[in-house]
Amino acid sequence: MLSFVGLGISGFESIPVEGLEIISNADIVYLEQFTSPIGKSDVDKIENAIKGEFKPAKRWLVEDGKEILEKSKEKNVVLLAYGDPYIATTHIELRARAIELNIETRSIHASSSLTSMIGECGLHFYKVGKIATIMSEMKSLTYPYYVIYKNIIEDNHTVLLLEYNQNKDFFLDPKDALKGLLETEEGQGRKVITESSYVIVASRIGFKDQAIVSGKISSLAKIDFGKPPHTVIIPGRLHFTESDALKLFGQCIDEPFDNSEKTEKISKQMMKKYVPMVREALEEITPYYKNQKEFEVILENAELYIEQAEIFLDKGRDENAILSIGYADGLVDALRLAKGLEFKM
Repeated sequence: MLSFVGLGISGFESIPVEGLEIISNADIVYLEQFTSPIGKSDVDKIENAIKGEFKPAKRWLVEDGKEILEKSKEKNVVLLAYGDPYIATTHIELRARAIELNIETRSIHASSSLTSMIGECGLHFYKVGKIATIMSEMKSLTYPYYVIYKNIIEDNHTVLLLEYNQNKDFFLDPKDALKGLLETEEGQGRKVITESSYVIVASRIGFKDQAIVSGKISSLAKIDFGKPPHTVIIPGRLHFTESDALKLFGQCIDEPFDNSEKTEKISKQMMKKYVPMVREALEEITPYYKNQKEFEVILENAELYIEQAEIFLDKGRDENAILSIGYADGLVDALRLAKGLEFKM
């Protein structure tokens, strides 16, 4: 049998009673530490609670899985992991492989820092959008940048997990992650992340020395966030109860505010640029067709498409808005082509 047991977020004391019973009676307990560090004192307590073999598991051993699966065919094996065992997709894959090999599995769930930190910050969990990870060796932060962008325009919060390298005992500093996002903003220009963006840094959630600090990125630049691990949260639209709780549960250097107010959809950004441009082009081409009734309907249709584009955008029908302004632009270009005029860029 292969059992997946969650360690919880507060060390040895947070292991569920059922989980303690399982690890104490197991033949082999693999302790996985690559998703998050576990203090030496807690490791010692875990080892002392185990009657069978205790084996710290490196990342490669769990990802490869062959040893764990082979042992599980004849012995009672446990994979003990920080937080909830299925937050890590590697563990889900390992369980799926075990079932395919007809190995019996069972799960003992526990609290996860990923879910706990949302409540600890006073945020509403149902407003958390897609999660992204930032690694120190990432050549580009374009992916997490656009995850933040999509979440913000949908009024959702973004949880950014920061790199933890067990082999190098390395944790990515929140300030370095934010610096990388600001550099990405310079290249993308969507006004997703700026020095005035509101950010939450949650540190060591579940430990006695946990800390939650929030404020503008510019205000957090010189903050010492203390011991890792850290997680960065980019709020979307804050409900007033979230803002109130955030001020009570942590340290707010600046008054909480919505990041969603400053970020516009790409479609809206496009329309701000193209509607005036197409309308100006239409006004310039119109005199060339003065008193030519056969072209009046084309000019009228171009103007109608522009108006419809603005109406669709106001109604949130972005795709229709973009199609309409595209049709208007096409008609104007056709009229230019008919007169042998240069296209405007």
